[in-house]
Amino acid sequence: MNDVLRFGPVAVHLGEKSGKYPDGNQVIVQGADQRVAFDTPLVANRIGADFDDVDMVILGHVHEDHMTGLHRVPRAAVQVHHADLAAAQSWDGLSRHFGYPPEVLAPMHDKLRAEFFYHPRPDATAYADGAVWQLGGGVSVRAQHLPGHTAGHCALIEQSHGVAFIGDIDLSGFGPYYGDATSNLADFRRSLAAVATLDARVWVTSHHRAVISDRSAFLDQLAAFTAKLDEREAKLLAMLAPGPQAMDDLVRQRLLYPPEHDALWVGFVERRSIQMHLDELLADGRVRQLDDGRWAMA
Repeated sequence: MNDVLRFGPVAVHLGEKSGKYPDGNQVIVQGADQRVAFDTPLVANRIGADFDDVDMVILGHVHEDHMTGLHRVPRAAVQVHHADLAAAQSWDGLSRHFGYPPEVLAPMHDKLRAEFFYHPRPDATAYADGAVWQLGGGVSVRAQHLPGHTAGHCALIEQSHGVAFIGDIDLSGFGPYYGDATSNLADFRRSLAAVATLDARVWVTSHHRAVISDRSAFLDQLAAFTAKLDEREAKLLAMLAPGPQAMDDLVRQRLLYPPEHDALWVGFVERRSIQMHLDELLADGRVRQLDDGRWAMA
């Protein structure tokens, strides 16, 4: 039986190890007229009727670990920010969303079906930034677009009790993830500033931290999470300090993941993330690209 924390109409079902990936934390909001789930992590498959009887699933963003309970609720409406909609509707859309090469996507499709109960939802429909859902009895949910992790990543805020589900702004020790085709480092920086201003009293993450109910603690953890970006920038500059480096050399040295981490997508994610940091440093005049394509300190 999973642990449940309650805040008025909001129930937070904690996933294994406070929602550590591949699990997550399940938020369910009960209004007088409708019951709504935010995302569907692995723990959704262990909850039972409280989850299986929801009227709607609102996806804060689309990734495999947020869709694992959709197969349990075939009659529930599914809504997702329009920038992530195609990724929820089909494997082709999710493949473009990831952007991984074919040799990664093929085994990944098998992995998602076997380990994450992957079922696309062609019936999913779109919402926009600022969308509000009235669930009855004074219970309402508002979406705030916070892109960067994905193009459509949103916070979902239950407004009567100020409970903000901030998704994969998860305040983890790993730090921000922006390695997919629709991810964007500059957008993530802006979203990290914006999430600090949410009108909330409780913050719920998809992973790791789970529930934070003290604003000063939330801001401290957000600052540490944000600082990972500067730490990675400094690490990348240290990688360039000995002399010019080709992108393949930088990828082998790893900016994000430890050397022993061998997930299918690691090479692509490292390459894309490093490129975004290099683009920022190039714009700032701190690095330069040589005629042979290698990167060097300016």
